[in-house]
Amino acid sequence: MNSTKPIEEPLDSEAVLYPKDLTKWDRGGVSLAVVGSPISHSISPLIHNAALEDMISQRSGLSDWRYFRFEIPSECLEECLPEFSNSGFRGLNLTIPHKVEALEMIDWIDPEAAAMGAVNTLVFSENGNCDGFNTDGYGLERAIADVFGISFEGASVVLLGAGGAARAAATRILRSSCCELWIGNRSPKRLDRLLEVLDPESGQRVETFALGQLPSGLPRSSDVLVINATSLGLVAGDKSPIDFSEFADGAMAYDMIYNPSETAFLQAAEEHGLRTANGLSMLVHQAARSLEIWTGEDVPLEPMFMAARHALGEKGQTG
Repeated sequence: MNSTKPIEEPLDSEAVLYPKDLTKWDRGGVSLAVVGSPISHSISPLIHNAALEDMISQRSGLSDWRYFRFEIPSECLEECLPEFSNSGFRGLNLTIPHKVEALEMIDWIDPEAAAMGAVNTLVFSENGNCDGFNTDGYGLERAIADVFGISFEGASVVLLGAGGAARAAATRILRSSCCELWIGNRSPKRLDRLLEVLDPESGQRVETFALGQLPSGLPRSSDVLVINATSLGLVAGDKSPIDFSEFADGAMAYDMIYNPSETAFLQAAEEHGLRTANGLSMLVHQAARSLEIWTGEDVPLEPMFMAARHALGEKGQTG
């Protein structure tokens, strides 16, 4: 897959590319990309290329690797995947709306990704197969360990939301042997659908509740972790999805949203003495895991964090 053609880098890795650019792809070397629609807001190229540049400075084996972004609508994804594979792409990151629909288009799915019902990382092998992974759960677990110094094993976790992000989080939390998982959402139907696909271990307690009606048994002690996997906080004026007034000082609140960096959820948690962190750390760790899968090498985190903070400070956008 890795061509010996000289790499002149005529392409701007921050440019938004389209299917027409793929049909005439002649870059040579090893390419990577994030694929979605819309995609212009994505800072993935900045994060991944920052890590690649650092890795290249340490060793020459990755000197022809580069990461791009493609605007690919849903109706074009299945047709484009073989073109990516045949054009020197080692793999792709998938974002909205492709993370679920791609499941039917690939040759092998990692068991955790299958349990999550979505893939965000594709790998093209030499034999032409396309394998799918999901690094979101890994990114969340590493982020929680980094910012709060705890693991999911034996933990009491309150998870807010019942969509795709919540499913990925719940799957990882349960697989990492949490003690109890409480899932809150506005729609009981979505909660029921989520419960149907989760597979708790024997002895793990899984409970659900309606947001706005916190049950008396909900854990609120200082070792409780509350994770926001809802979209509340993306829009100015959104209110916190949960009332923290009865939570103990020192409990932990993690928002999977990273832009804006300070959401109503985090503000409310801070006002009641909880320790808080936003989703920037998850963003970086899930990206680093993708790069590890593609390269088979350790990935430097600091350049990725620096690039992410710089990009978000400059652009002030989500994605």
